[in-house]
Amino acid sequence: MGLGISRLNPDTEERLCRTGIIDVGSNSVRLVVFDGAARAPAYFFNEKVSCGLGESLRRTGQLHPQGRERALRAIRRFSQLADGMQLSSLTAVATAAVREASDGQDFCAEMKSLTGIDIHIASGEEEARLSAQGVFFGCPDADGIVCDFGGSSTELVEVSNRTVGRALTEKLGHLSLGMSGSTKKQRGLVHNSIARTRKLLDGDYACLFLVGGSWRVLARLDMERNRYPLKVIENYQMTCDSALSTVAWARHVGADRLRKKGLVSEERRHGVNAAGLVLTELVKHYQPDLIQLSGYGLREGILYDRMPVSLRRLDPLLEACFHSEKSSARLPGFGSKLYEFVRPLFKFRDEAFHRLAYAACMLHDVTWRAHPDYRAEISFDNATRANLGGITHAARIFIALALFHRYRNSRGKPPAVYAELLGTRDAEQAEILGKAMRFGAMFSGTSVDRIGRLKFRSKKHVLTLILPESFQDIFGEVVEMRFHSLATAMDCEPEVEIV
Repeated sequence: MGLGISRLNPDTEERLCRTGIIDVGSNSVRLVVFDGAARAPAYFFNEKVSCGLGESLRRTGQLHPQGRERALRAIRRFSQLADGMQLSSLTAVATAAVREASDGQDFCAEMKSLTGIDIHIASGEEEARLSAQGVFFGCPDADGIVCDFGGSSTELVEVSNRTVGRALTEKLGHLSLGMSGSTKKQRGLVHNSIARTRKLLDGDYACLFLVGGSWRVLARLDMERNRYPLKVIENYQMTCDSALSTVAWARHVGADRLRKKGLVSEERRHGVNAAGLVLTELVKHYQPDLIQLSGYGLREGILYDRMPVSLRRLDPLLEACFHSEKSSARLPGFGSKLYEFVRPLFKFRDEAFHRLAYAACMLHDVTWRAHPDYRAEISFDNATRANLGGITHAARIFIALALFHRYRNSRGKPPAVYAELLGTRDAEQAEILGKAMRFGAMFSGTSVDRIGRLKFRSKKHVLTLILPESFQDIFGEVVEMRFHSLATAMDCEPEVEIV
C-alpha cells in the first residue's frame, strides 16, 4: 500500500476471544468484556456498580461497610454473567481503596470463597503503569505525562516513545478530598501533593493526558460550555485556558445545578470540585501546552500489558476498521482494493492522509444494511461515534465526511455543525475521497486491479480512467455519471482511455 503502516495479514488475523476484567475501584466496581480484533477490541459487555468502597477509608482505615456489601453483590453477579458468556479468561484487579484498607485482604479472601475469583491487588506503581498503558492502547504515540485521578489515589506517570517512564502515586482522590473539610483546606492539600510530585517528575511535558471518570465529567462540561459538536471523550483536547475557565464555570454554577441540568450524575456530583482543584494545580505546576482526554485506562492497560510487542505496534485505527469490514461489509477485503484504486488521486498527500483514506475505504460498505435513503447520514454518525482509537476528532470528521459523500451525490448536505473541526481544504479532500469511493464501488463485482486504473494529471487538470478494451462495457451510464461527479469535485476534465 505504500503507507509504511503495519497491519495484520488477513490470513493470520489475531482475534481476541472474549476476555473479562473486573475493576474493583475506590468508587465503583465494573465488569468489562472485550471481544474482536486483538489490537482494537470491541466492548462486548460493560456494567458498572457504584459501591463507594473507599468512602470512609481516610476516616476509619477500612472499606466502607455498605460499599463492601454492594461490591460483594456486584462481583457475585459478575461471576454468574462471566460463566454465561463463556469467557476465555477473567481477571479481577483492585486498586487504591482495597490496597490501603486494613480489611482489604479480608475482602479479597471473602470474595474468593464466594465466587472462586482471585482479586489481584495492584500496587500504586503497577496501577500507574497500567493506566499509562491504557493511554497507549488508544494513543500509541502519546508523549507527556498521564494523570489518573480516582476515588482514593492519583497516579502520575511519564509516557514517551511507547514506553512508560517514572511513576508516582499520591493518596489524593475525590472521596478523600470530600472528607478533608473546607475548600481552602482541600486546596492546600492538593497544592502540596502536586507540588511534591513536580519535584520528582521534573521533565518538560508538552501534553497532559487525563484518565478517569472525574476527568471525563470535566471534559463533558468543557464541551457543553464551548458548545462543542462532537461528544466523544477519547482524544478530546482542551487548552489550559479553556480547561481552567470550565473549572471556574463549574464552580460558579455549582454541582447541584449541574446535576439538575443533567450535566453531572449524582454519583459524580461531589467529584467535580475536587477534580477542578487537582486540574488547576496540575496546570500550574506542569504547564503543559495541551490537555488531552483518554477514554481508556487501567482495564485497557491490562489488555495492552498482555499484548506481544508485534501486536502493540499495529495501528489501532486500521485494525478496528479492518475488523469492522470483515464482520459487516458485503465483500470483506474489497476496501484494500478500493484504496489502491483511489490512491493515485492523492499522490502528493502525506502518510497521515493516506492512513485516513485507507481507513475510510475499509469502512465504505459497513452500513450497507441501512435503508438507502439514510446510509449517508448513518455512515456519518457511525464514524463520529464509533469506538476508534488512534484518531483525532478532526480525523473522525474527515472519515465521516468522506463516507457521507460515498453514499450521497448531489442531494443533501452533511451536518454543518462539525465544520469548525475540519478546515476547508480537508473538507474538500474528504468530498473527493468520498466520491472516488462512490465511483470505485461500482466495480465491486469484479477485481478493480484488473479492470482499470485512475490517472490524475494535476497540471493539465485531467482525470483519466484507463480501461482494458475487454472491460469497456462496464462503463455504463451510472458509472459515467459518478465519474463525472468525481471530476467535477476535483475541478478537472474527465476522460476515458481504452487500452
